[in-house]
Formats: sequence, C-alpha cells, structure tokens
Amino acid sequence: MACWSWTGSGSKLLLCAAAVALAACDSNSGLPVYNTVPQFTLTDQSGAAFDSSNLDKHIWVADFMFTSCPGPCPRMSSQMRQVQTALAYADVKILSFTIDPEHDTPQVLTDYAVRYAARPDIWHFLTGPVATLQHLDRDVFQLGDIDGTLQHSTRFILVDRKSRIRGFYQTSQPNEVPRLIADAKSLLRERS
Repeated sequence: MACWSWTGSGSKLLLCAAAVALAACDSNSGLPVYNTVPQFTLTDQSGAAFDSSNLDKHIWVADFMFTSCPGPCPRMSSQMRQVQTALAYADVKILSFTIDPEHDTPQVLTDYAVRYAARPDIWHFLTGPVATLQHLDRDVFQLGDIDGTLQHSTRFILVDRKSRIRGFYQTSQPNEVPRLIADAKSLLRERS
C-alpha cells in the first residue's frame, strides 16, 4: 500500500491510518475461496425451474443426497435442519442436490422436504439431468462423481454472495456443523 505525503510526515501518517481503516472495513472473513459456482438451472421440489440466479446476493449452503439413502443422508438432513434453524433469520439459502434423479422426482423430494421440516423459502431440493448434477458434484464442488454406486460426499459446502465456495464441512465430525454456522455468520458480516 502506498502512502503519500502532502505536507509532511504527520499528514503521511494520517493518510496511512485512514487507508488501513478503509482496508479493514473491506476485510473479508478470512475464509479461503475454492471455486466459483457457474450458473445452473435445475428443478426444485415444487416442480418449478430453479435458476441459480435466485441465489444472487445470498449466502447458501449445499449438500448432495438422495431420498432413499439408508446411510448418512438422514443424519445429514437433520443437520441441515439445524443449519436452517440457526440461520433462518439471516436469509441464508440451502440447496440439497439429489444424486438419484431417476428416483427423486419433485413429488418424492417434496415428501422428503416435509419429513425434515424444510421451509420452501429457504431450503430447495433440486433434481435434473444427471450430466448437470455430475458436473456440479465432480467439477464445481469437487466432491466426487455420480457413478451409479449411490455413494456420495457427506460434506456440506458454504457459498458466498458472489457464488464462491468458501468452505467444506465434514458432517460426520461433531464440531463441523457449528463451525459451518459460525462461518456463515462471518460471511454475513462480510461486505459484498
């Protein structure tokens, strides 16, 4: 950072202090930036097209799941309900992408959403073409692959207002969901 002096060292010091104060106002949460999520369009649990532009200027949390999952998905969805409850006041959105679009129709996703008390204004369950879901899972969120084995990541993903991935949270670890909530609150304080 360059500081200029107009009339001497006192002015230079004052100008430098002002520059540092301004930089602090723009400082971010300290969370890393991993990747940027491109625009996408899928179908939500109501059967309506869900365009990612609906997320512009919102912080959001995402996961990949499927409704017939006998393993970690019920736990993950319960944890996501905790995220919804903790951040509902903050206008944070939640997206759950299915990895089983053949089975997880909008009606099946609606029933699943009801089971977990998902607020439709906050929590969207998304389905769509396998190729789109695969691209998001593997290439964008870098979680793995939708390969028919019905295995998927158990991580939650935090995305900022500029559609940048800012954190990954392993839901099988006890302190990760509280850390996600704290990081989301930190992003809420971050200037867009």
